[in-house]
Amino acid sequence: MDLLRNTVQPYAWGSLTALPQLMGTAPTGAPQAELWMGAHPAAPSLVVRPHGPEPLDRVIARDPVRQLGAPVLRRFGSRLPFLLKLLAADAPLSVQVHPDPAQAEAGYRRENALGVPVDAPHRTYRDPHHKPEMIVALTRFRGLCGFRPPRDGADLLDALAVPALRAHADILRAGPEEAALAEVFTAFLDPPAGLLSAVADAVAAAAGRSGPYGEDVRAYAEIARAHPGDAGLLPALMLRHVVLRPGEALYLGAGVPHAYLSGLGVEIMASSDNVLRCGLTSKHVDAAELAAVVAFEATPPRILVPREGAAGEQVYPAPVDDFRLSRLRLRAGEPPLLLAGGAPQILLCTEGGIRAEGPGSAVALRPGGSVYAPAAEDVRITGEGTVFRATVGLPPAPAAVQRTPSAGAENATDH
Repeated sequence: MDLLRNTVQPYAWGSLTALPQLMGTAPTGAPQAELWMGAHPAAPSLVVRPHGPEPLDRVIARDPVRQLGAPVLRRFGSRLPFLLKLLAADAPLSVQVHPDPAQAEAGYRRENALGVPVDAPHRTYRDPHHKPEMIVALTRFRGLCGFRPPRDGADLLDALAVPALRAHADILRAGPEEAALAEVFTAFLDPPAGLLSAVADAVAAAAGRSGPYGEDVRAYAEIARAHPGDAGLLPALMLRHVVLRPGEALYLGAGVPHAYLSGLGVEIMASSDNVLRCGLTSKHVDAAELAAVVAFEATPPRILVPREGAAGEQVYPAPVDDFRLSRLRLRAGEPPLLLAGGAPQILLCTEGGIRAEGPGSAVALRPGGSVYAPAAEDVRITGEGTVFRATVGLPPAPAAVQRTPSAGAENATDH
């Protein structure tokens, strides 16, 4: 088991204060958007060892059986299949969608055959993996997720009173759901001159009025202010505005267009870079590939609450085996919790103070602190606070969580 030293990503949409407040550090004056925990090659966590820090991806590559366990190695190869993050949004992110496994593999092979460099700005598929995601709100968290039902979308467009939107509202009311959503969404990716500015003015004007779409329109006005002149505002109008309360989660599967707007949360995802952007970005937008990947259906967002598991472990259910996320709330004086091995684990403290013990080591964690434990090791945790446990959803791992008699690790050293 190792203490992790993690990279903060300074994306422009990040909060100046949310991560520093959580971790008890001084703001830098620059945005702090994401804290990455994992072995993603773009910013692998460093494991802190007596001889010095070492990137986690190298640790795994040197002994994948011990680090990942045989079942994970067979299923995913010699890579950690998930990436855990603290995400702090203070401005809207890009509207985006992710491919399913078959689309990702086919797209990756196609672009390789065409000779498109993996790091080229216009490249769409940077690896052959899908990228399901889940965000758990630590504060009130806002986003856009999934299409509105066509008639509801048409009513919203009518409420904005922009004459050029009437034809699109008529399509949404008249056509079959899939065809209507696809036609309007595709048209919004390349709007005619003048429509974007008219809609931006309309949402700004409507944001100050009450009505059935009041909170939603204020979100769209926020997007227009943050991304002036970006056509992504129009497809954003077609998406549902979602607000999570602390502890609630949102699962984002393949084909579901979405964007985060604001809030602090714990995010877990399959370790992939496959993102197809629909707007609110200066990066490449591939309209043709979007049309092939987006699921044009008005499915309600998957807002989740945790399920109670063994020994108080609260599991956020996800229909993938790339990751499994759970929350553990510890109280002072309770017996230690044993988190059995069998798969790699990352433990992230978000509240209070936690002590994690493994064979020959012990680590004290404060909010924002994390440890990595290989598949070959069990971990005991005690203290008073909240821990998120990230691992894989592949049976038989993770093994049971259970209360155990208090037992300190021999020759333990606190970091």
